[in-house]
Amino acid sequence: MKQIFALTALTSALWLTGCQKAPVSNVEVAPGAPGQVSTWSYASKTGIGTSYEQYQQGVYSDKAATGTVSKVWFSLAQGILTETMAGLIHQAQLREMQLIVQGKDFVDEEKTATISHIDYLAKDGAGRPLSLAYQVVNKAKNGQYQIEKQYFTDPAGQSMVVRTTFKALSNGLTVYSYVDPALANTGSNDSATWADGILQAQDGNSSLTLLTVPAPVSGTVGFVGVSDGLSTLKSTGQFSAYASTGDSKGNVAALLQHATLQQGESASWTQVIGFAENAQQSRAEAQQTLDRGIDTVLASYNGDGDAIGWRDYLQSLPALAGLSSQSTDQGKLLYASALVLKAQEDKTHAGAFIASLSNPWGEVKSAEQAQTGYKAVWPRDFYQVAMALLALGDSESPKVAFQYLQKVQVNANTPGYQGTPGWFLQKTHVDGTLEWVGIQLDQTAMPIMLGWRLWQDGILSDAEITTWYHSMLKPAADFLAHGGKVKLDWNDIELKTPATQQERWEEQYGYSPSTMAAIISGLVNAADIAAKAGDSAGAAIYQQKADEFAGKLEALTYTEQGQLKTAPGDGPYSDGKYYLRINSNENPNDNSALELRNGQADTREGSVVDGGFLELVRYGVRRADHPAVLATLGEMDDLSLPDLTRVRYEFQTAAGQTVSGWRRYGIDGYGEDIVSGEAYANGPGQTNTAGQRGRVWPFFSGERGHYELARALLQKPQLSATELAPLRTQYVGAMEHFANDGLMLPEQVFDGVGNNSHYQYQSGEGTNGATPLAWTHAEYIKLLRSLQDQKVWDRYPLVEQRYAK
Repeated sequence: MKQIFALTALTSALWLTGCQKAPVSNVEVAPGAPGQVSTWSYASKTGIGTSYEQYQQGVYSDKAATGTVSKVWFSLAQGILTETMAGLIHQAQLREMQLIVQGKDFVDEEKTATISHIDYLAKDGAGRPLSLAYQVVNKAKNGQYQIEKQYFTDPAGQSMVVRTTFKALSNGLTVYSYVDPALANTGSNDSATWADGILQAQDGNSSLTLLTVPAPVSGTVGFVGVSDGLSTLKSTGQFSAYASTGDSKGNVAALLQHATLQQGESASWTQVIGFAENAQQSRAEAQQTLDRGIDTVLASYNGDGDAIGWRDYLQSLPALAGLSSQSTDQGKLLYASALVLKAQEDKTHAGAFIASLSNPWGEVKSAEQAQTGYKAVWPRDFYQVAMALLALGDSESPKVAFQYLQKVQVNANTPGYQGTPGWFLQKTHVDGTLEWVGIQLDQTAMPIMLGWRLWQDGILSDAEITTWYHSMLKPAADFLAHGGKVKLDWNDIELKTPATQQERWEEQYGYSPSTMAAIISGLVNAADIAAKAGDSAGAAIYQQKADEFAGKLEALTYTEQGQLKTAPGDGPYSDGKYYLRINSNENPNDNSALELRNGQADTREGSVVDGGFLELVRYGVRRADHPAVLATLGEMDDLSLPDLTRVRYEFQTAAGQTVSGWRRYGIDGYGEDIVSGEAYANGPGQTNTAGQRGRVWPFFSGERGHYELARALLQKPQLSATELAPLRTQYVGAMEHFANDGLMLPEQVFDGVGNNSHYQYQSGEGTNGATPLAWTHAEYIKLLRSLQDQKVWDRYPLVEQRYAK
């Protein structure tokens, strides 16, 4: 590895002589503030990374034996470094850093002008990743150069490392780094300086310093689209050099010139980005990483030798070996999923697991104001992650996560709140700051379900679960049982359960099969905990309410007069009898109008089916062969439905297997515009566009795999390897097919429908929604565990014994 990054004598000379593309002037202060409106980056990440840190009594502490806790996270997309966070996990400090290549008649941006391949720097003999350190190889589409990069963070400091080798395959190529800060989680209000080979940028109490070794031969800072160097380089072949953006603030960037190379020549350099509150501290962070030695930093990050790193985390997971045998790729996606889930935890607020280290369709989303995107806590996604980590054999992280949940539960201390306490906030920052305040009752049930499971597995003692019952779980169970009045921000409602203000897609009021599955399971488990805690009255109430809601389930959510009807044929067909996605009143047969969402107009409840009813089987509320469950499979799988209402689509894997994927629900508008091909809600201030359409979500292949396992086990309580093989091929294989080259699982994949001219996706390729989605990785892990155990991982025995006999 050292040889790759060593500079030859010839290349060293180029740092001094390769200046024919030098700047045309040397003006001190850049004009053009504030520059172009800032946006975020491409959201389909092929890699994410951060250092692995050990808990110290359930928290992260700089005083621990391992020393400084690194709080830097990075993401990779389109072959380049994209959003890089420091401080809290949602606090972006850098939008992107890429190479610019200038040739005789072109100026290339690395992210669009190359074909990218990504791999892991540390792998075992089966090719399974052992660390979130990456090597990216980008080959020019015009065949004139090749770029190799390595990405990782310093586990002993607040810095990011990028090592680069550029190889010229034609004459007269000048290579630059283009650096676009987004300090303090916005792309505006930044300033920057370039002096003595060092780039620094600042926004309030957020600062970054970029140190490059060997130092660039020249550079400039300025305002994006006006004076940042790149725009004039493209238009004139030269750029003006500015040392500072002065007193003006805005969307700033830098262009740093490295070398001019001839065919066959290579140049290598190392870049370290330090993060801190001010320029002096951020420079010190970067310098300390260089002083430690980059090879030493990488070894520590990986956990080589005596260092504590990612290898150590993987070695702490006892289930990995067995779960690998249930995969169809020798465990590659499994190992990546374990790393990805653990990496998406904040290190100031231990246990705060986010939904995704991305901003969906970020390249068209304004960065003028701070936003979290998916870098936030949803208790529903959170539950999936905690249960997946438990399935891996990680007993510590789920417990810390459970303890964290008190931070996002509504109580008397919730700012601005009036009303009945106990429910869990829809979406928050990792520090508990309110963001979205809708009531989603599955998100109030799942903390109870998680607590019960941790108690049953011995991770929480009787004394601990009793304490948590009185402080957190009883208020949640009371809200599930009775609902109440709520007034917080825009939300002013009196909710009577089991109606939910929003179901799991955060869009509609009413009676949802998936939400009711969670409510019933949460109440049954709450009754069991209440009995242990000595609250016999509470236990009786929770059980009575669970029985009441289970008894009303089909009357509230199952229609026999649905609008989805097709003629019987060779495959599944629709007969108008199915669980509704959502029922807005107590009559599932009246085809009431649903609220308008995501640009879809005049949607009727009788025209929409989704896979939420499968949660009834997963948790044990209904048997897999319940007549209403079996009836709904026809509508879920009907390939003859028109695209508007159709849910299931088919894909071909590299091995030639046909696998299935499912959309969230029919008439879903959360996705790219299939008429224009543009991004979801493209354009400033737009909330929807006419052709928006949600695509296939890979985690539904996992949900269906869980259901099919439950159905198979009704016929035979122990399945042979031969009988399990089709489940692995169809459902595990589907999820592995949907992973990208970096083994990141996306929120949505391209299903072949509509205008594809803008993104030019391949069938089954992740779209520019959130990638990696923690929920999808969690579902994959849980499916492997369920197949290994021959028991659905999320099944709750007390629920099953009572309702699914």
